[in-house]
Amino acid sequence: MFYGILILMYFYDNKKHSRPHIHAEYGDHIASIAIEDGEILSGDLPPAKMKLVQAWIEIHKEDLMADWKLAVAGEPVFKIDPLR
Repeated sequence: MFYGILILMYFYDNKKHSRPHIHAEYGDHIASIAIEDGEILSGDLPPAKMKLVQAWIEIHKEDLMADWKLAVAGEPVFKIDPLR
């Protein structure tokens, strides 16, 4: 979590969006965002919050991809540092 944005990755979550992705929640807003390029797969976030999430994804892309592989296999993921 950073700047009020909750970042989630679910186990076995490769059915609806087959691309590696994260889920971001901010207030009533929920979005699924691709790890590879920051594309919004579904939902929405306020524009300023979306830019923060996309910047965080870019900084932590390798860690996120490693966690994605663990999560879709049902294994525990590693925590990733928040955006500071």
